[in-house]
Amino acid sequence: MLVVGAVNVDLVVAAPRLPGPGETVVGDGMERFGGGKGANAAVAAARAGAAVVLVGAVGDDDLGAAALDELRAEGVDVSGVAVLPGRATGVALIVVDAAGENQIAVGAGANAHVPASVTVPPGTRCVLVSTEINDDAVLAALRTGIPCVLNPAPVTDAVVAALDAGPILTPNRGECLDLAARLGAPTDEVGVAARRIRERTGAPVVVTLGGAGALVVDSVVETVPAPTATVRDTTGAGDTFNGVLAARLAAGDALADAVRVAVRAASVSVGAVGARAGMPTG
Repeated sequence: MLVVGAVNVDLVVAAPRLPGPGETVVGDGMERFGGGKGANAAVAAARAGAAVVLVGAVGDDDLGAAALDELRAEGVDVSGVAVLPGRATGVALIVVDAAGENQIAVGAGANAHVPASVTVPPGTRCVLVSTEINDDAVLAALRTGIPCVLNPAPVTDAVVAALDAGPILTPNRGECLDLAARLGAPTDEVGVAARRIRERTGAPVVVTLGGAGALVVDSVVETVPAPTATVRDTTGAGDTFNGVLAARLAAGDALADAVRVAVRAASVSVGAVGARAGMPTG
């Protein structure tokens, strides 16, 4: 499978609570982890058994070199990741509170300059795209002609422009409502929003609902509950879901079956601090 998305380095502070506007909250220290929605999803897919090629970009700095080494160690093929001279590798600044909820600010760096050309390896059965990168690269990935999963996080102009390609969309609750509003069909009901989006794309919409699991809106509507989880850090749970979902679809699973596996994997992933530390293997 092919993953097109961001490669970041996550700088994480665990604090007793999330800061409000203009407020300083003090935590015990800072930890550094590999991150970026594309890279995280690629790791989740590789741990789920998929052969993964990642397309993205890093800077020609120490952070970029370390990020690529970490991905190679996870079995991810990074031959499609551009190393851009004079650019900084993307960085996410993350605060995690005592309940595992997070607050994230991202400096895009090289992710804003991913080359707008995507070479699809022979035998690729699924392309997973996320939108922390530049719009041209997102659209290039969606126009490969390969079945595509699009994680619209965040919802961008490229997401709206890409709907005619009929990707499987995997928004969270807020992104689902945002996208429906952009399509001229505003509503406060996530199920209604998902159905309106599906009417536009003709493709399934899978809404991630955190601890409540996922809502699958296709020819039938199904809620997939999440198992009880011990939550230490929700960072990367959505990336785990998307990576495992795409891996299972690439392996030939039906959508509903793939969603069930992905929900279980995401529930496991929140049990450790860091976007990848809790991702299951196998």
